[in-house]
Amino acid sequence: MRQLIAGNWKMYGLTEQAAGIAGPLRDGAAGLSCDLLVCPPFTQIASVARILAGSPVAVGGQDCHVATQGAHTGDISAAMLADAGASYVIVGHSERRQNHGETDALVRAKTEAAVAAGLTPIVCVGETEAERVAGRETEVVGGQLSGSLPAGFAGVVAYEPVWAIGTGRTPTEADVAAMHGFIRAALVRQLGAAGQGVSILYGGSVKPSNAAALLAVPEVGGALVGGASLNAEDFLGIARAAVAG
Repeated sequence: MRQLIAGNWKMYGLTEQAAGIAGPLRDGAAGLSCDLLVCPPFTQIASVARILAGSPVAVGGQDCHVATQGAHTGDISAAMLADAGASYVIVGHSERRQNHGETDALVRAKTEAAVAAGLTPIVCVGETEAERVAGRETEVVGGQLSGSLPAGFAGVVAYEPVWAIGTGRTPTEADVAAMHGFIRAALVRQLGAAGQGVSILYGGSVKPSNAAALLAVPEVGGALVGGASLNAEDFLGIARAAVAG
């Protein structure tokens, strides 16, 4: 199974900057041994999708509403993302869970909405520093998996230790291996044999200098990249470190 290197641009990317990232990615993506995905802010999805059309780089959204349409000011539906050129969507990112109070039940509903619209959901799970210090990391992540993934889930899971996002701090390879092994076992318990086919991305301060080591860890099916995805050469450097499937 090919690894997926996904870039989450978060709330960055005016038109000129977005084009300045997407163009070099389009030109540099040929021949990679992984799948490449960028998730720009909503305002740039259509323009980035046009730039990347015909290239190996897919486009995704960073969130979606549970409804297909309606009186939901400021929200965007999965169908709208697909209409703008997206084929993936991130749901349940820790910044959504923390800053917007999103529950596992809401993440599950968004996941179902994404699938109904033909998008591949990337469902994020992960513990805070306090939860890890308390020895509750598997309890927390296990609860998020059971609460966030619907029956028959066939998307992607991203493990993001909340304390490593944007901090420059990275878990040890042993920490990553332990958590990804736990997630794999939990997926198999929850989904049966299908749980073996779910890619598990690692996210949290991934950069070219540590990508090869992280991507070589067992059960790491790729990376969810934040800040480094805003620089095309850094993002491609991470992609070049992917393990051939």
